Amino acid sequence: MDAWKEQIKNSITTPEKAAQILGISCDEIKTVHNEFPLRITPYYMSLIKEKNDPIWKQCIPDSQELGGSGFNDPLHEEHDSPVQGITHRYPDRVLFYVSPFCAMYCRFCTRKRKVSNSESVKESDLLNGINYIKRHTEVRDVVVSGGDPFLLQDETIDFILGQLRTIPHLEIIRIGTRTPVTLPHRITESLCAILKKYHPLFINTHFNHPSEITQESTEACRMLADSGIPLGNQSVLLKGVNDTSEVMKNLLHKLLKIRVRPYYIYQADLVTGTEHFRTTVQTGLDIIKNLRGHTSGLAVPHYVIDAPKGGGKIALIPNPVVTENDEEIIIKNYENNIYSYPSPAGSAKLKCAAEQKCTAKAKCSAACT
Repeated sequence: MDAWKEQIKNSITTPEKAAQILGISCDEIKTVHNEFPLRITPYYMSLIKEKNDPIWKQCIPDSQELGGSGFNDPLHEEHDSPVQGITHRYPDRVLFYVSPFCAMYCRFCTRKRKVSNSESVKESDLLNGINYIKRHTEVRDVVVSGGDPFLLQDETIDFILGQLRTIPHLEIIRIGTRTPVTLPHRITESLCAILKKYHPLFINTHFNHPSEITQESTEACRMLADSGIPLGNQSVLLKGVNDTSEVMKNLLHKLLKIRVRPYYIYQADLVTGTEHFRTTVQTGLDIIKNLRGHTSGLAVPHYVIDAPKGGGKIALIPNPVVTENDEEIIIKNYENNIYSYPSPAGSAKLKCAAEQKCTAKAKCSAACT
């Protein structure tokens, strides 16, 4: 049996097994498990160092999941779904939901309503989704998502990608998968051989904490990158996991070392049962502020809110503008130093003053000299 299938076979899926491994009472886990299922690979479970550490928080059921506010479908994906399995929100791209299963059920998952439900994806849904993309010639980009597409068998992945690649107007195929993080054994030579056939192909994965970057996950990312696939990372900002500048910077630097480009930091979605994970928006802005200028632009992702009710992704940045008028904009850098940047009209006045050898040059910016 393949190593990844062995991991799936031996996954922790019951409160009793989880409690036994962790040496805790299973009562709390059992209560949550009745509402939100449990699945953890032995590999990911082995990354836990102590109770309530960042790995624990992401995978072990918590009674806080049963309280608080939120929505089953906060992003209105079902509202923007013209056929089962397709979310068509943006003009030129769609999300294609192909698998209801994940190697691990993250406690903060935005699709808690769907994952683990084997009825949420049927074979007919896959065919209907492919046919929808064929009919809609405005679609040039598809995100193959789930669940996790890499929980499908190689043959099914090959079929889906092969069908998509026959569509003339489809330019880009992206795959969203957390298997390099939670089940790195899934990245096999046979899978990479399939993926290589369907370039241009991009993969976004989902590391949230530096402890998830291990020898195994590094090797999985190496195999994908060596197959010619650009890799990006989409983190979720999570209280008690990665909500400090120090932890996030460490994660982003480690990602670049394994050839994974930081792409997004998401503000946690308003999902039922995840309120205890959500930070303030200011926390995210402060993290971005403490990254810009303090590390390379390669290591700075976009900080986004996926707006409720299907509003789409909205990028947020710390506001560097102090004042602005018709002649100039006053801005501050990462050290809060103030600079004047002239508008086109302002630049013209500076040039004119320089040509006339203005006696007030000493009061002007360097652009005047």
